[in-house]
Amino acid sequence: MKVNNVNVEAVGKFVEQAKADPSVAKKSKRVEGRWNFTAGQPQFSATMAHKTGETTVRADFAPFMGGEGLAPDPIQYCPYGLAACYAGTFVGLAAAQGVVLRSLSVVAENRVDLSRSLGLSDAPVVEQVSLSLQVDTDAGEAQLAELERLARERCPGVYCLSNPIPIEFQIQRAG
Repeated sequence: MKVNNVNVEAVGKFVEQAKADPSVAKKSKRVEGRWNFTAGQPQFSATMAHKTGETTVRADFAPFMGGEGLAPDPIQYCPYGLAACYAGTFVGLAAAQGVVLRSLSVVAENRVDLSRSLGLSDAPVVEQVSLSLQVDTDAGEAQLAELERLARERCPGVYCLSNPIPIEFQIQRAG
């Protein structure tokens, strides 16, 4: 059964599997990208596999950062991922509670200071991130507020931006 284009039965089954075996809830995501050295084309691309195939995404820095602006810049993908994750978390929670949404849109914005990237300061690169949902539903304000609270607590994208996460770095010679 789908509510808000979310397969509620599949999610419920996954929840039960994870309750029985917590290791089921652990997943790994991988992105392998390549820098493009050909002028006139986006500088970076990655092809990501998913259940029904593959999708290639491209990024190109803005001209003031050495690109041509031929595709979204890398920083735009961060709020995109956050917006998609937050919207999906909110809609999934609504569906699980039987809250029907007629529409939902989200605006994710970040304010950046590139002076650190340019080697000019130690200022934080990202100064602020904001999320704004616009929802059309018959649900009451209290229920919407509870859904928003739960989405904020459970969204992996929000977690990634709100909590330190260990990062491992490696460099290897190609060939």
